[in-house]
Amino acid sequence: MPTILKLLFVFFLFAACKNNSETDSYSAITNFKSVHEDGYVGDAQCMQCHKTVYDSWKDSDHDLAMQIANDSTVLGNFNDERIVLDGVSYFFTKKNNKFIAHIKEIDGSEKEYVIAYTFGVYPLQQYLVDFENGRKQVLRVSWDVDAKKWYHQYEGGKMNPHDWMHWTESSQNWNTMCAECHSTNLKKNYSADTDSFTTTYASINVSCESCHGPAEKHVFWAKNSGDTTNIAHTYILKGKTQLEQMTMCAPCHSRRAKLTENLVPGEYFENQYYLQVLDTANYHADGQIDNEDYVYGSFLQSMMYHNNVKCADCHNVHSLKLKKEGNNLCLQCHAPTYNEPSHHFHPMSSESAQCVNCHMTGKKYMGIDFRRDHSFRVPRPDQSVAYGTPNACTQCHTDQTDAWAAAMVKQWYGENRRDHFSDGLLLSTKPGITVAERKKLDAFITNMKYPAIARASVINNLNITNVEQFVPIINSLKDASPLVRYNALMKFRDLNLMDRISIAAEHIADTSRLVRIGSAEILSGVPREQLQNLDQNALLKAQKELAIMLHTNADFATGRLRLGDHYLQNNDIPNAIKQYQMAIKKDSLLLPVYPNLATAYSMTGNTQAALETLNVLLKKNPNYGRAYYLRGLLNLEMKNNAQGEADLIKATALDHTDSRSHYNLATYYYQNKNWTKAEKAVKAALKVEPENGDFRYLLALIYEGQGKRAESAAILQQLQ
Repeated sequence: MPTILKLLFVFFLFAACKNNSETDSYSAITNFKSVHEDGYVGDAQCMQCHKTVYDSWKDSDHDLAMQIANDSTVLGNFNDERIVLDGVSYFFTKKNNKFIAHIKEIDGSEKEYVIAYTFGVYPLQQYLVDFENGRKQVLRVSWDVDAKKWYHQYEGGKMNPHDWMHWTESSQNWNTMCAECHSTNLKKNYSADTDSFTTTYASINVSCESCHGPAEKHVFWAKNSGDTTNIAHTYILKGKTQLEQMTMCAPCHSRRAKLTENLVPGEYFENQYYLQVLDTANYHADGQIDNEDYVYGSFLQSMMYHNNVKCADCHNVHSLKLKKEGNNLCLQCHAPTYNEPSHHFHPMSSESAQCVNCHMTGKKYMGIDFRRDHSFRVPRPDQSVAYGTPNACTQCHTDQTDAWAAAMVKQWYGENRRDHFSDGLLLSTKPGITVAERKKLDAFITNMKYPAIARASVINNLNITNVEQFVPIINSLKDASPLVRYNALMKFRDLNLMDRISIAAEHIADTSRLVRIGSAEILSGVPREQLQNLDQNALLKAQKELAIMLHTNADFATGRLRLGDHYLQNNDIPNAIKQYQMAIKKDSLLLPVYPNLATAYSMTGNTQAALETLNVLLKKNPNYGRAYYLRGLLNLEMKNNAQGEADLIKATALDHTDSRSHYNLATYYYQNKNWTKAEKAVKAALKVEPENGDFRYLLALIYEGQGKRAESAAILQQLQ
């Protein structure tokens, strides 16, 4: 570019950020008045001063996250194509410049849908349809960009149109499942009373202000450059440190539950979200990804994270592309020896010599979208042998066994494996944990060298069976991590009122919203007159935050379940029943709702409705132990003794650790003076909870009934 043109370009670029008036008059920031809703100005304003960054972002996955459907945005074939997938017939066509999907479902119903929006661009593109009550639904059928064909993300099996996973139902609802992370300044605006949405956004895609926050004040500063007392980053999020980048990226790149109604850019994660711990529903028992975790939950486990590595160290945060290709990306930080056969024991330049193939294994989600595990772990085939977890070695060497891989690792790297948090995580999922193993886990959860998410997960996995086991949990309440403190608080939900009040009082004014909500949760159901000694301002604030969290998630079936539980704990039975019924309407396969609904019906005296609810549950899952337990209690209450006994026996057969079923069975036998069966049943309960005072007292009564007065007296003395 000639020098004169360069000078002109710099002049105009600078002028674009200056005051638009003919005079370069100074306007102090104190004179700022907002004219844009929530301060969001749009990308065009940003481009004037940040064209290089804007050009990098343009056409990225963020830029194209969501678009209005038209000839330039739709990638799928709508040229009168017919296809049948999993019993569903599709006809894709165009009418009057509109993209049409004519769908015939497996039940024979047919309907024509207009495609309103596209969702994503690679490796697949999805399509949104406008529904009643402000809903937008994501078609089950998607476009495979590479193969250039239509496919079902969750292929195989025929899905009933009323199934929760069907594209017209809640699991594929844009407002609930997708919107916040595909558009800017998203406001879901869900009405729990009408089950409807009035969702809005400032920009349809993931724009500059999605990450950097509303820019109106920043633009005002830029156009009034005489205001030298303020600098740009006062009004815009920069994202230079690891914490700043995590705060920007984690809200959308995580599996989490919302704590607040709307995302606020720059607000700390734990003040807006509860991060899903490493449970075995979403992760493998060692913490490797199973269901999609969207990166953050994995990254928090990694040595990378704990050595201050940031997203931007590997990724261009605007184009979203990797900063370097292949092993060169890793060699930015790691010594060249890690790129040699003496380390990886594979031929140079082979796929097996790529760092990511050993340390970032992955999985395909949405049918064709391969995503890598960001926990950056060393393969542990020895754990695979013991626990059945996956490992990188046999994922590649599919003709070999885990034992073979474990032997090769020993041959290459020696007998001993480096201490890793996954050992404790795996141990915490093991049935029948010994006393010695429990002591290891108690030490694990307070050992700060292990990742906070792993310690929180182990706490979540542990059962508390005696008073001594609360000691490390109490110590965890002082942990620096809000996630650890919250999961520790949840272990106190079943304690007596005074202990719950005492624990909550210490954390009701915590610096983290997540922990304050946890404190309010464990106080659910406590009469207000017993809370007079707590900080009343802090209590009201925490209770309000809990209410916001519960209602914010009410568009989920699980959210309605949790809301119902809240009402049940606070003895608002009619509202509890209403929420449970709505949860079932949203997802009839959310089985934990049924026993809670049955309990609510029983509390109102509607025994018949309770029995019918449990019978529906057992038709859906004949091996649901808690349903037999509750039905057993109902039958005994109705004097259907034979059926009640049979239900409790079935519950214990399905789960030998179901101490409550053992105990209630023992109580039934005791009341009927069947001493032998009563003793056997209560001892089975005590095997699970050896320190339970109620169980021990019942055993004392049984001994008394058997004439074993010395044994009975000994137990009563111990209890005193």
